[in-house]
Amino acid sequence: MSASLAPECNEVKERYDNCFLKWYSEKFLRGNATTNECEPLFKQYNQCLMKALKERGIDTMIAEAREDNRENDAEHMRGSCPSSIS
Repeated sequence: MSASLAPECNEVKERYDNCFLKWYSEKFLRGNATTNECEPLFKQYNQCLMKALKERGIDTMIAEAREDNRENDAEHMRGSCPSSIS
């Protein structure tokens, strides 16, 4: 498993990664999953990571980058491609 961007979140990330890999391979891929059993661990990891990003001032950079790319993302999601029909 890879380490978290925030070392203080490594433990919860490892627990989430292990849970997810087991759930994905043993249940989801076999069609036996109705819910993601690892969601509570993901929420814990996400909270830890967001706190660390905020403490480092990275959260505002992420928000700005998302805002700057919102128009490009919307266009990409529409699936618009230049027409090759003349």
